[in-house]
Amino acid sequence: MKRIVLLLPTILLLSLSGCNLYTQYKQPEIAVVDSLYQRIPIDTTAISVDNTSIGYMSWRAVFTDTLLQHWIERGLQHNTDLQIARLRVEQAEATLLASRLAFVPSVDLSAQGGLSQRTGASLNKSYTIAADASWELDVFGKQLNAARGAEAALEQTKAYRQAVRTQLIATIADSYFTLLMLDEQLDISRRTLDTWEENIRTLEALKRAGKTNEAAVLQAKANRLNVEGSVLTLERRIIEQENSLSVLLGMAPTMLHRGKLTNQVFPEELSVGIPLQLLSFRPDVRQAEYALAEAFYATNAAHAAFYPTIRLSGSAGWTNNGATLANPAGWLLEAIGSLVQPLFNQGTNIARLKIAKAQQEEALLLFRQSLLDAGAEVNNALVQWQTARKRFEIDQKQIVNLKAAIWNTKLLMKHGSANYLEVLTAQQNLLQAELMQASDQYDEIQGVISLFHALGGGME
Repeated sequence: MKRIVLLLPTILLLSLSGCNLYTQYKQPEIAVVDSLYQRIPIDTTAISVDNTSIGYMSWRAVFTDTLLQHWIERGLQHNTDLQIARLRVEQAEATLLASRLAFVPSVDLSAQGGLSQRTGASLNKSYTIAADASWELDVFGKQLNAARGAEAALEQTKAYRQAVRTQLIATIADSYFTLLMLDEQLDISRRTLDTWEENIRTLEALKRAGKTNEAAVLQAKANRLNVEGSVLTLERRIIEQENSLSVLLGMAPTMLHRGKLTNQVFPEELSVGIPLQLLSFRPDVRQAEYALAEAFYATNAAHAAFYPTIRLSGSAGWTNNGATLANPAGWLLEAIGSLVQPLFNQGTNIARLKIAKAQQEEALLLFRQSLLDAGAEVNNALVQWQTARKRFEIDQKQIVNLKAAIWNTKLLMKHGSANYLEVLTAQQNLLQAELMQASDQYDEIQGVISLFHALGGGME
């Protein structure tokens, strides 16, 4: 019997080492990381990690428009979602503090008084005042894994706050530049209205001279009315966009001061750095990995539930059976040690362990998927930026040619070598090309915003 008792600690230690109750989380190897940027159309994968990567640039370095910077700063201070994310971090910090204080003994102060009297005897008064202490020994890592899990949960909430912050900056920037694009398109449409007015006057003069007919004048007036309708639509969209951005900034809808689309300056070249950068900057990737770490420690805690709970408790104070509190009858001292070993709890611990393992596998899959999503977003953002940049260059050449075509067709019409349809068609094509140029310039800027967001929002 003595041998069995002596072997119990050895068996217990071997079982502890086999279950890895004290093992810390380590980042798993994900083979997909090295191929995240495989389809990037420009040569950026060989760039070393330095300040040339947009992932290392702050939002102020990416978005240099001072008015936009003002609105972003206001949004960071007053946006409701970001304030809620900050409160969640405070809640997680309180949870972590509670888990760390679990290592400290709990102390309670208790006081008790009583009155008793037997028939014919005097009134008996009794008082007891004692301090009770209780301390659970964390021999099997239950509290340690709970604290580590709370730390991982705290980091999750911090990553979530960063994700909300990055999304907020990107959304404000996108909304701001959408306003600039609409302003530019409205300006183009209003200039086109003036041009159509001039065309109508010219056609009416040619009609009086017998060089054209009423149909040409009516067609020009119809085109002008079409542009007038577009102007009204753009004005409505601008107001709606201003209202949407105002709410995002945590303020009542109002007219927002802003710059011009043509004055925006962005880097001529963009780089993303190496794929592992996503692990350190993408808040959603960090959040997914900390969720995996939390699940890892939850599995450890589920293993620890199969082992005994050792608790030390004691109390110290005094008791008095006399009539006064001045002279205590005696000191009260008590110490108790207890060990509770779970034997059969209707399969609860086994079920918890299976659930914890399944949740850990699920967290690993979500972590891997977050990396794949990150790589796809970076690829898409770079493709968008590069394509829009090329389209903008094509738009510039097209506008130059269309302006020359309009000048030539007007000149030919005055000399009778061209009809009004050629002039109207060229003018309409120019309007569409100018509107498309503004849209493509916005798409190029949106590619920068998407890349900024896809790489985690840069450095704070």
